[in-house]
Amino acid sequence: MKRISLAVLLVCAVSLPALAGPKANVRVTNKSDYTIHHLFLSPVGEDHWGPDQLRDDVIESDGSFTITGVPCDSYDVKVVDEDGDECIIEEVDICGEGQHWKITNEDLLECEGYGD
Repeated sequence: MKRISLAVLLVCAVSLPALAGPKANVRVTNKSDYTIHHLFLSPVGEDHWGPDQLRDDVIESDGSFTITGVPCDSYDVKVVDEDGDECIIEEVDICGEGQHWKITNEDLLECEGYGD
């Protein structure tokens, strides 16, 4: 499993001023050809993943999902696609409303080491 930088996966991260409060909503758009089956968060420095943010949902190709009420913090993010391939993005700063992440084929292939 290969780790990629935040800049490769996250696009258009926009945060409102501190008035937004201590929690964040993040819209995840899947622009890849693969269905995303799981998305996990872990505070940076922790040794365990939190619950699957998608629960029983998946993010189909060209679909989207909004993660709501995430406490402001820095997280590692793990995305698992339909083939069970994992992509880990380290040290994502989540805070404020209006954040938008876009997942592409290039991002997933980079995690698997094919984009090197």
